[in-house]
Amino acid sequence: MKARDLYDWLMGAGGRPACEAFDAHVVASILSLSLEEALRDKVSPGERIGLGAAELLGLVDAVFPAARPQFERFPLAEVTLADDEACLRDFLFRHACEGDPLEAALAAMIARRAQRPNHLWQDLGLRNRRELSWLMERHFEPLSRKNAQDMKWKKFLYRMICRDEGYRLCTAPSCSECDDFETCFGTEDGESLMARSRRGMDLRATA
Repeated sequence: MKARDLYDWLMGAGGRPACEAFDAHVVASILSLSLEEALRDKVSPGERIGLGAAELLGLVDAVFPAARPQFERFPLAEVTLADDEACLRDFLFRHACEGDPLEAALAAMIARRAQRPNHLWQDLGLRNRRELSWLMERHFEPLSRKNAQDMKWKKFLYRMICRDEGYRLCTAPSCSECDDFETCFGTEDGESLMARSRRGMDLRATA
């Protein structure tokens, strides 16, 4: 199964989204890319999506209700969270705009996909970094405001967790004086993994 094919099906007649178009696009992107990886790596979809069986089917019911029979065919299972992932999931949800089930699912999926090796926007299956910024502005607006310097999102989120838990991730007096400035604030170019999937290329990290 190719991620782009599943995405096209979800966003078309097969899925018939039941929510706003951008949210449907984000959810379809994450699910499609994660499912392709799970099938390729022979693991449960939840291992790549970050949602247990009930959570995943609840999300599908809310966003792509017509697609539930398709998802019930996959070998769904519960997921285990590492400490840092659990912290990130909780941190994101505490900064969600509405605190509704969709944002709970987004927090869980972002936290799991942040464990992957590429730029976060790539591992969410999005088209570019700007879409990730739109996602954060729409559903995690307090964090979007705090990232006023436009730090790379994965770096920013983990930096915020360390501060939130009372740790200090960085000892530099300011970002402008840090030798790792480019690591945190450099460009996040690269190809969309969804576009790579369409061409039939391996999705393993190249970043």
